[in-house]
Amino acid sequence: HIRLVLKGPDHLYLETKTLQGVKGESGLSSTGTFLVDNSSVDFQKFPDKEILRMAGPLTADFIVKIRNSGPADSTVQFIFYQPIIHRWRETDFFPCSATCGGGYQLTSAECYDLRSNRVVADQYCHYYPENVKPKPKLQECNLDPCPASDGYKQIMPYDLYHPLPRWEATPWTACSSSCGGGIQSRAVSCVEEDIQGHVTSVEEWKCMYTPKMPIVQPCNIFDCPKWLAQEWSPCTVTCGQGLRYRVVLCIDHRGMHTGGCSPKTKPHIKEECIIPTPCYKPKEKLPVEAKLPWYKQAQELEEGAVVSEEPSFIPEAWSACTVTCGVGTQVRMVRCQVLLSFSQSVADLPVDECEGPKPASQRACYAGPCNGEIPEFSPEETDGLFGGLQDFDELYDWEYEGFTKCTESCGGGVQEAVVSCLNKQTREPADESLCVTSRRPPQLLKSCNLDPCPASHLLSREMNETIILADELCHQPKPSTVQACNRFNCPPAWYPAHWQPCSRTCGGGIQKREVLCKQRMADGSFLELPETFCSASKLASQQACRKDDCPSEWLLSDWTECSTSCGEGTQTRSATCRRVLKTGVSTIVNSTLCPPLPFSSSIRPCMLAPCAKPGRPSTKHSPHITAVRKIYIQTRRQRKLHFVVGGFAYLLPKTSVVLRCPTRRFRKPLITWEKDGQHLISSAHVTVAPFGYLKIHRLKPSDTGIYACSAGPAREQFVIKLIGGNQKLVAQPLSLRSEEEALTVRKASPNEALRAHKHQNGIFSNGSKAEKRGLAADPGSRYDDIVSRLLEQGGWPGELLTSREVQDSTERNASSEEDQNAEQALLHLPFTMVTEQRRLDDILRNLSQQPEELRDIYSKHLVAQLAQEIFRSHLEHQDMLLKPSERRIPPVAIPPHKHVSGFSSSLRTSSSGEAGGSSRRPHRKPTILRKISAAQQLSASEVVTHLGQTVALASGTLSVLLHCEAIGNPRPTISWARNGEEVQFSNRILLQPDDSLQILAPVEADVGFYTCNATNALGYDSVSIAVTLAGKPLVKTSRLTVINTEEPAITVDIGSTIRTVQGVNVTINCQVAGVPEAEVTWFRNKSKLASLHYLHEGSLLLTNVSSSDQGLYSCRAANLHGELTENTQLLILDPPQVPMQLEEIRALLSATGPNLPSVLTSPVGTQLVLDPGNSAVLGCPIQGHPTPNITWFHGGQPIATATGLTYHILAAGQILHVANLSGGSQGEFSCLAQNEAGMLMQKASLVIQDYWWSVDRLATCSASCGNRGIQQPRLRCLLNSTEVSPTHCAGKVRPAVQPIACNRRDCPSRWMVTSWSACTRSCGGGVQTRRVTCQKLKASGISTPVPNDICTQLAKRPVDTQACNQQLCVEWAVSSWGQCNGPCIGPHLAVQHRQVFCQTRDGITLPSEQCSALPRPMSTQNCWSEACSVHWRVSLWTLCTATCGNYGFQSRRVECVHVRTNKAVPEHLCSWGPRPANWQRCNITPCENMECRDTTRYCEKVKQLKLCQLSQFKSRCCGTCGKA
Repeated sequence: HIRLVLKGPDHLYLETKTLQGVKGESGLSSTGTFLVDNSSVDFQKFPDKEILRMAGPLTADFIVKIRNSGPADSTVQFIFYQPIIHRWRETDFFPCSATCGGGYQLTSAECYDLRSNRVVADQYCHYYPENVKPKPKLQECNLDPCPASDGYKQIMPYDLYHPLPRWEATPWTACSSSCGGGIQSRAVSCVEEDIQGHVTSVEEWKCMYTPKMPIVQPCNIFDCPKWLAQEWSPCTVTCGQGLRYRVVLCIDHRGMHTGGCSPKTKPHIKEECIIPTPCYKPKEKLPVEAKLPWYKQAQELEEGAVVSEEPSFIPEAWSACTVTCGVGTQVRMVRCQVLLSFSQSVADLPVDECEGPKPASQRACYAGPCNGEIPEFSPEETDGLFGGLQDFDELYDWEYEGFTKCTESCGGGVQEAVVSCLNKQTREPADESLCVTSRRPPQLLKSCNLDPCPASHLLSREMNETIILADELCHQPKPSTVQACNRFNCPPAWYPAHWQPCSRTCGGGIQKREVLCKQRMADGSFLELPETFCSASKLASQQACRKDDCPSEWLLSDWTECSTSCGEGTQTRSATCRRVLKTGVSTIVNSTLCPPLPFSSSIRPCMLAPCAKPGRPSTKHSPHITAVRKIYIQTRRQRKLHFVVGGFAYLLPKTSVVLRCPTRRFRKPLITWEKDGQHLISSAHVTVAPFGYLKIHRLKPSDTGIYACSAGPAREQFVIKLIGGNQKLVAQPLSLRSEEEALTVRKASPNEALRAHKHQNGIFSNGSKAEKRGLAADPGSRYDDIVSRLLEQGGWPGELLTSREVQDSTERNASSEEDQNAEQALLHLPFTMVTEQRRLDDILRNLSQQPEELRDIYSKHLVAQLAQEIFRSHLEHQDMLLKPSERRIPPVAIPPHKHVSGFSSSLRTSSSGEAGGSSRRPHRKPTILRKISAAQQLSASEVVTHLGQTVALASGTLSVLLHCEAIGNPRPTISWARNGEEVQFSNRILLQPDDSLQILAPVEADVGFYTCNATNALGYDSVSIAVTLAGKPLVKTSRLTVINTEEPAITVDIGSTIRTVQGVNVTINCQVAGVPEAEVTWFRNKSKLASLHYLHEGSLLLTNVSSSDQGLYSCRAANLHGELTENTQLLILDPPQVPMQLEEIRALLSATGPNLPSVLTSPVGTQLVLDPGNSAVLGCPIQGHPTPNITWFHGGQPIATATGLTYHILAAGQILHVANLSGGSQGEFSCLAQNEAGMLMQKASLVIQDYWWSVDRLATCSASCGNRGIQQPRLRCLLNSTEVSPTHCAGKVRPAVQPIACNRRDCPSRWMVTSWSACTRSCGGGVQTRRVTCQKLKASGISTPVPNDICTQLAKRPVDTQACNQQLCVEWAVSSWGQCNGPCIGPHLAVQHRQVFCQTRDGITLPSEQCSALPRPMSTQNCWSEACSVHWRVSLWTLCTATCGNYGFQSRRVECVHVRTNKAVPEHLCSWGPRPANWQRCNITPCENMECRDTTRYCEKVKQLKLCQLSQFKSRCCGTCGKA
């Protein structure tokens, strides 16, 4: 069954292929049910999806295809159920194996196609693991006796007396390769053996009940023999030219010296050698031949051969030379031999059975000169010498034997005559050494293949290269380029498809592929199978790819709104440099790592609508809103403020605001208002008035936001922000996240706040065109940063103001002691500071053009200037409004334009006012004012500079003045230090009245970092200035040793030594100075570090340090004038901890006390129980760096102070040996391990065990009253107050315990009863009785009767009579015995039966279960029967069907006969006795040859050698020897 759903714009259609191979196509265009190739197809078509259903089983193969109809994607969901269409079907029984006398017949199984109703190949049924092939069934058949004289069935059922048909295989063929791996095959057939032992071939289905034997197997899989050349011998001469030799052996895979190597690849065994020592005798013309054992050994090993299973010539060793001097001969025997593998013996064969040339059996030999002299003769004399040997001259000679192959196939080639040394008598080839060298005939050449060649062929000969020609130029038939091989089905295997493209181009992706289980069929096709058919592990279907970091790239935000409502404006967007790592994680990196970003990527022009030309009304008379571009900052509380849209207002809470939207060419009642994009309607808090007014009553934080008025297409905005009581902006409560971000910015330092605004406001981003114009991503927050700084750093004279609360009339302090000048100045402060937007835009643009490290300084400076301008313009405006008489009173003293500090308030009061107001100013920590101007060279010899600069001393420098200005309340105290040490003032180093430091006539010793420290009661601040010599690099160093075990991050100056635990972030500052600025380079263990570790101003950050970060870190500062290197040693501390592996400490324990009880301490504590007087060894497993110091404690006190304790501390404190333990020694032992990184306490308890008996707690009294109550004291075995098994106290003296009498008092009266009497009837209902009396037991043990009334008051009187045996009276009843005609159970014995049933005494029949309690009478018994007078009678055994082997059998007649008549009766009458066997195996002895056939391929040789008489050869060559 199939259900398929297509969602999307595409359409479905079907392709079909019937079982007969007919193909078709069906387009699905409308909803309905169709019949496609006899299969029902239900199709539903909807506007957005199509549904296809097909009910199974399908009668054809269906291919569902999708026809694309648009660019949008479609999705397909499908469900299908694939039924098993091929099943095994059991066949009918095959014909009976015999027509009479008993045979057998088998079934088989065939693979059946349920759709086509036909039988198919078995492999189709193997696809389904659920399909289990049925095993063949076997049954007897044709059991009727064959016609015979006595009707006796001579042939018994087949499977009862000899084996079923069996598989029989021929011997394996010879291996296709003698080495290196080959194959051999055999024929396997199903055979059947009849009763006479004749074996015939039958149909294979008869043997299908067992697996068929393999017909192919690998063979000779060992490596082929190969040549092995040994070392060269020494040269045969000590001077001049000689020869050297080596042994070359043919080695097989077992390392044995054997034959079988190719002569063509044999390395040479002789070569010339030259000794550089010159000879002082006549130079020999030819190399001197070896006369020593080297040549003999090389020649013998070269010619040696080993007997193998292939007939080959085997030469024996050469005989001794026939002469003792001069030239003689050597002879040897050469035999044709073969190795008989079955007997491992060697047989000689006729010479013609061996292939190849026969090795020489005779050769000449030279035994040295006869007269003892060393003759020197020329080659001619040598020829004469050998020419004198007439016997050799007559026996061996050179002769031509044919020609070699022509050197060319066309165009004329050459053939060379082959010269061989022959035995003249036998005409056999002989060793060339037997022929005289000087008589060798000359080289004989003849021309051949003189036919002209094609032009291209001639070219190839001249160029000595192979040229491929057209096929028609070759006249001979072209050899076949393809041949069939291995034409059988391959085993199923995994077939992977090609890898799909990686899911990512970088940053770690995944690529997938399809892995299918397939079987390659013999015809070359592939069959796809279920995965269970492939036994090997499945190949990987997916893998990681592109495991490298992506290049850095820009991540761009969305474009902002157009900056203008008409005409040409701009849109901007922010850019973040991002890199995707190989782990797939995206991280933000430094913008310098990204390629340069063109301005067009971050800013673009835009135009919403064309503006009307000035002086000329718009053609469409479009509406216009008259906006005012100003910024308002409220400094004092006012009840109500009026504004016009177009600006920004930073107001105090609880101020009412009236916002006006002046329009032209538009009806004011139609003006609409929005806040943060949401339409505004009138409410109790916000009033939307007609004629373009909006009123907000008493501002609160939720009123902050962007207000917009719309007049048709015209639109203008007004931003309202609130100022909190701490002179900081109140964040707009938009969402939880925005509140958290705003809180973070408010809490951060000014520098951090500025950085936090980078991404929000775009003030300090990378300096695109839009950013330089001051445009921000969020228009409402464009000026927040500047306003925040204006509020924080004092946008008005701080000396004139106390806290803002003094301005509230309800909170004003009316003390008469207030300074009148300050009161007068307060009157002239503006309620609201006002400035143009373009002034703040200029500041933003100015800041965006500054280097990033100077923006913080410039921002403070520019904000201070802005505050001064705002206040000055306000004073000028106030002065113009006052009368002339009032104008003469200067409300405040404005200093000249010279800035004493660019960062303090731009206004200062007169000295009296300052003194009077300082006590009322808020307290604040010291702040040193940083100057942004460079050092001033007042003259050639005097340098004046501020903090944060670098001074380069020159040879003419006579004076250096270092300025340090600080603000704070109380006024801070200034002190100076150089390189971390307090400056010692002298007549050359002076402290000026304004706390400046002056150095007169500076020398080289004055070089260093000078630090100005400003301190008051609330804190301190410090800033450094560098003084260098002629601009040489200078590094600020520290010589401290910093030990950190708790802080998550530490920061040190270079030169310090750091000892810290792992996991800490370490920052090493390398503050450098120099002119020009020195470049910083970091090294670790003298290896340069990558710049990615660097931080701002050359600092080095090491995150999450571990032991691998330990080492020497060096900072090198270099510029044109030189370089300077300072070092910091980083040591990683490892706090004491328990090691993971405890083998080392356990080995120490074993070595300290091999047979002593031991225990390891642990943080949670361990325990060791000991007997008194024992010794113990305690181990303290610990590791750490540096190695921890270990201190032992006993009972919480140092062990050194413990009394009565004998102990030894070993192995640097890791082992504590405590001897002769007693009760006072037990308790808790602990070891404290300490190093710089921390400490660890571990403990163990030693318990001295001692068992003793304890007598306590009496047991419960045995009676509550009377005279028999006793209590037995409880005896317990204790170990340290804990009860244990009494066996532990077996050796202790057991205390004597006596029982104690208890509860000896009169018992209360109670009923006493006797036992029940016997029932009056055994069944059918009877009665039984007992005595019931009221008695009282005295403390003396005497029981006395009392009136029944006393017991009745205490308890109910027990009954004295009860019914019993209520069951029916039943019995077994039997019928009379039946006839004695049951089955025979023995000689003359049969069985007779009767009925047994349950009934009442009244004769009513009941179920047998009612009488189950009574013994049941027998229902059967033996009886005498004449019919059972029978026994088994057997005949004599027939002759055995075989004389030997495993298949011989014999049979006999077995029948049941009557004892008296001796006639046969039915066999079941004799079934009481075991039936004698009617067949048996016989002559089960090994035959001399079980199967008379040859089992070796050398049997013809055995026959030739007449070895058939020998038993070992006769058994292996039975077939061949049997024919002899």
